[in-house]
Amino acid sequence: MQIIKKPSPPTGLRRRLWRLPIRLYRIGLGPLLGRRIMLLAHIGRVSGRQRQAVIEVIEHGEHGYVAASGFGAEADWYQNVMKTPEITIQIGGRTLQVTATPLPADEGAEIMARYGPRHPAAARQLCRIMGFAIDGSAEDYQEVGRRIPFVRFAPRAC
Repeated sequence: MQIIKKPSPPTGLRRRLWRLPIRLYRIGLGPLLGRRIMLLAHIGRVSGRQRQAVIEVIEHGEHGYVAASGFGAEADWYQNVMKTPEITIQIGGRTLQVTATPLPADEGAEIMARYGPRHPAAARQLCRIMGFAIDGSAEDYQEVGRRIPFVRFAPRAC
């Protein structure tokens, strides 16, 4: 695994395209995106205003949904949910009240090592977006998983 460059969030037209799934969720077409794209509704850490972001679900199970912050700990959504972890997510047509919890680097490594073989094309693309060149080996995926922040979104009791 090599670090090619530190990724920066998209700007301009690329940002608009990146945020297109938010519009799909807003008009009720979120279910078309399947269960791998999640809409986060969170509170801005500075403004205190409602914000939205779309991120890929890396893993889900009985303990909730896991996502990676591809733009690192500097990503706005990541900083916002670390400050105010009680948020709402929408996956397809399902809306959940959740609590966001950062995962330790070793757990991120394990998750990424499982994700890579399950979704090889998506994993390679995700790594490229995050600025990593990989050979597709389990060791490379583990190393990437140690270097990026992962978050678990666990359902809250209503």
